[in-house]
Amino acid sequence: MESLLQHYFGYETFRPLQSEIIQTVLQKKDSLVLMPTGGGKSLCYQIPALKFEGLTIVISPLISLMKDQVDNLKANGINAEYINSTLSPNEIESIKEKIQRKEVKLLYIAPERLALEDFKVFLLNLQISLIAIDEAHCISEWGHDFRPEYRKIRQVIAALGENIPIIALTATATPKVQQDIVKNLGMTDATLFKSSFNRPNLFYEIRPKKNIAKEMPSLCFLFVGKHA
Repeated sequence: MESLLQHYFGYETFRPLQSEIIQTVLQKKDSLVLMPTGGGKSLCYQIPALKFEGLTIVISPLISLMKDQVDNLKANGINAEYINSTLSPNEIESIKEKIQRKEVKLLYIAPERLALEDFKVFLLNLQISLIAIDEAHCISEWGHDFRPEYRKIRQVIAALGENIPIIALTATATPKVQQDIVKNLGMTDATLFKSSFNRPNLFYEIRPKKNIAKEMPSLCFLFVGKHA
């Protein structure tokens, strides 16, 4: 795994929990991953996608995020594509043909795409090795970004087969939302991975208000210097 990490992503070592999560996914076990934004969640399914023989489906709610992820993967020499409403029918058909020729390792789609009957039929004829669900808190009615379309993911997964591992990832989920994610995705004996959300570069400092005009430049420097 370290060789893939270095070759495709340029890192020497994994961040905390990444290696354990990847090993769990490679054992085809379900996982629920809680990591802060920027904590390295994507690598937890991208590395297994390179190891698995078939296709990895990544369900993401944001079109802009899909494009950024795919652009970065392609820049690293990884065959990835996305299918969403920004593409023309011809472009979508071209990507489907590449997938059928097994020229794509990761496919990013929105949950709404799964509601389309012709797309579900298309998926049934593919060798799918892993399903990754980003922003997984969207599946919970208790979450702050509830998306009804996420509730339909389980039906599609069930139709694709019982042996496809699921990895659900989010940067925010209360215990109630965590339970909701596992239940609504029908995850079997899912392992919970929760990394520290402590950000040592972020802190609060309370100062007495004396001469705000004089102190403002130093406050701005403090903010930029600590968080840039």
